[in-house]
Amino acid sequence: MRKINWGVLGAAKIGINKVIPAMQASRHGSVTAIASRDGDKARAAAKQLGIPKAYGSYEELLADADVEAVYIPLPNHLHVPWAIRSLAAGKHVLCEKPIGLNAAEAQLLIDTAREYPRLKVMEAFMYKHHPQWQLARKLVKEGQIGELRTIHSFFSYRNLDPNNIRNIAAVGGGGLMDIGCYNISLSRFIFDAEPRRVLGLMDLDPAMRTDRLTSGVLEFQKGTATFTCSTQLASCQQVNIFGTEGRIEIEIPFGPPPDHACKIRLQRGPAVSELTVEAVDQYAVQADLFALAVIGDGPVPTPLEDALANMKVIEAVVQSARRGAWV
Repeated sequence: MRKINWGVLGAAKIGINKVIPAMQASRHGSVTAIASRDGDKARAAAKQLGIPKAYGSYEELLADADVEAVYIPLPNHLHVPWAIRSLAAGKHVLCEKPIGLNAAEAQLLIDTAREYPRLKVMEAFMYKHHPQWQLARKLVKEGQIGELRTIHSFFSYRNLDPNNIRNIAAVGGGGLMDIGCYNISLSRFIFDAEPRRVLGLMDLDPAMRTDRLTSGVLEFQKGTATFTCSTQLASCQQVNIFGTEGRIEIEIPFGPPPDHACKIRLQRGPAVSELTVEAVDQYAVQADLFALAVIGDGPVPTPLEDALANMKVIEAVVQSARRGAWV
């Protein structure tokens, strides 16, 4: 069974705790190297996870001929610069969301990727690959809830640490960029369309200047999506999809446990049924789908154009909040 060799740029918590172990457990990938600007940190992560090679710089890892693809869990402002450097080094790229700081960065990455047509590049929105979301989308397309009219989603956690990367405005911190991007992405994913206009409201932390509470309305041709995300509320994940004849509720939409089956509630009229979805590690599924695109020289599941479209909506929400008007 063909496996690709992964290298990881950065020892981010999400990589250490979730993504790298999933890549190691995937069918079509092997993590062979990890790099950090702090060599001790890279070596500690390599020892903890059983990764053969550790590097004290990103450049060293990109020079490793054995590494075929890189996973980039770096802070948001480093996504596009290091994705471009990875492409120049001949590596395939799986980059954490959001793809960049703005739509212009996303477009720059698309333009650069076109110069390397044999290399694969994808934004790592892992939730899309979980079977519960594939099922939800299928139910909507089959008309199981009638005509799709509106989606409501909520995503929050509480993090007051001013030194945490998610709370530093200069590097792309804040609720909308960190988790609101999911609310926007899932709305576009389920409607299978782009919003015509958006309305945004943002509450900024007075000290950190990052958005600690953002709400938005996305108007699509056939309906609306409303969302709220926050970095300073009790942890919560909720998604409800409403149609003219029914409703879909995804129990754990963004962080389903990899070792427990998930449930989707399907309401049709007064009747409510629970649909059980197999237990999978969505990070492993994502890694395998990307690896298969590399191995078979086929398209990645989600093209970079989708990342650009999502970034445009994020920007529009910010602009709307600043102007106090629809954008």
